[in-house]
Amino acid sequence: MDRHLKQLLTEGTLQKLYQGVYYYPRETVFGVAPPEESALVRSFLKDDEFLITSPNAYNSLEVGTTQLYNKRVVYNHKRHGEFDLGGRKFFFHVKPKFPKNLSLEFLLVDLVNNLDSLGEDKAMILSKAKEKARKLDLVKLKRTVSAYGGAKAKKVFSSILETQHV
Repeated sequence: MDRHLKQLLTEGTLQKLYQGVYYYPRETVFGVAPPEESALVRSFLKDDEFLITSPNAYNSLEVGTTQLYNKRVVYNHKRHGEFDLGGRKFFFHVKPKFPKNLSLEFLLVDLVNNLDSLGEDKAMILSKAKEKARKLDLVKLKRTVSAYGGAKAKKVFSSILETQHV
């Protein structure tokens, strides 16, 4: 570590978040503000190609998921594994494709893709997920299932998409 970097760290001007990743802490009336998640992940990956989500986002679908998870999931093209960045755990998953932003259609497909990792009533959630799918834009849902759905998601949504002749 060079002398200037070491000096900035000692003074508290910079804080080390991860090997090679530092940030300039911003002072607020409540104390030091943590870095934004997207800036943190962008610095770690040295890339803008990622999507940050959480199993908590599934709760917005209103399909029966109620648990809260202290888990941030990062879909990306470079890194896989669990990393502690600035005192926060991120679970990086390498995926060949993922959208730029979360949509209801993507969340629903992602929920079915990851259903086995949730501590919820799977049969009830699958039933409600199918109900929810019928209320969404079926053209968008079909595109989303085709682009991001695993085998289970494709099977779950196939009957809905076929009966609607989308």
